[in-house]
Amino acid sequence: MSAESSPISPGGRPLTVGAIALVLMLCLTWGFNQIAIKLVLREIPPYTQAALRSAGGMLMILTIAWFRGVKLFERDGTLKAGLFIGTIFGVEFLVIFHGLELTTASRAVVFLYTMPFFVAFGAYQLLGERLRPVQWAGLAVSFAGVAVAIGVPQPNVTASVLFGDLLMILGAAMWAATTLVVKRTRLIHASPEKALGYQVGLSIPILSIGALVAGERMPTVPGALSISLLSFQALWVVGLTFLLWFSLIRTYSASKLAAFTFITPLFGVVGGYLILGDQLTPAFGLAALLVIAGLVLVNRPAHSAVLATTADRAPG
Repeated sequence: MSAESSPISPGGRPLTVGAIALVLMLCLTWGFNQIAIKLVLREIPPYTQAALRSAGGMLMILTIAWFRGVKLFERDGTLKAGLFIGTIFGVEFLVIFHGLELTTASRAVVFLYTMPFFVAFGAYQLLGERLRPVQWAGLAVSFAGVAVAIGVPQPNVTASVLFGDLLMILGAAMWAATTLVVKRTRLIHASPEKALGYQVGLSIPILSIGALVAGERMPTVPGALSISLLSFQALWVVGLTFLLWFSLIRTYSASKLAAFTFITPLFGVVGGYLILGDQLTPAFGLAALLVIAGLVLVNRPAHSAVLATTADRAPG
């Protein structure tokens, strides 16, 4: 990544093979990150864990910015947008963690991954990205695959659970909003370190206040496993993978990038099987096929574009 900014179209370019490989790596990391969070929750409560993760991630961002010569505190007209996106980022995690207290983990992950629909709609309204009917169908097919993998709908849903579901959907909308704000404002021309620094930096006081209000306490000193997994979240997930995500957002189509996040919960299910001993059902194979089929539809080029490319390559 270059520290120098260059003109970037808000709509973004179609995904390349390299970009697809990179976002798949991110999804793999985020899928296993959910397992890391669950394991650390045994010793470090949620808001405290999130605040510590952001603090460690911020140190990593500052280190990378220093190494690359990025001037994070230089005036560039991004302050208002940065404060706005940082506030959304911090509140998003408060909403998600509270939602997890009310609804089941399986329902939560399905509703959280309504995010691509919010991105696609927002990108259509704000960025000029146009998804064809077949691409909207692809989003729906991928979402259905996630639902099959997790095993919803579920019986005996109470009003409290439904409220938790709504909070997860709100969290998904806020996640989408951070993506769209970067694409729509001057942040698209800022370095990824600065765009992410606004979010992670502001999330630290927001999450810390949340931990204080919730009365969270750590009765004992966390063990080596919890500290290692928290370091993994802070340094790798927040400090590096989020940075790579915002680098991709600056360049490529927001709606098509977001569609790939449907794969994340599938990785999470596999990780739960390998690490936590969760059960894998035959439905998981169907789910994987649905997600892959949906992604193929979302990223399928228009027939006219294919013809144009063929014509450009034809000998004169």
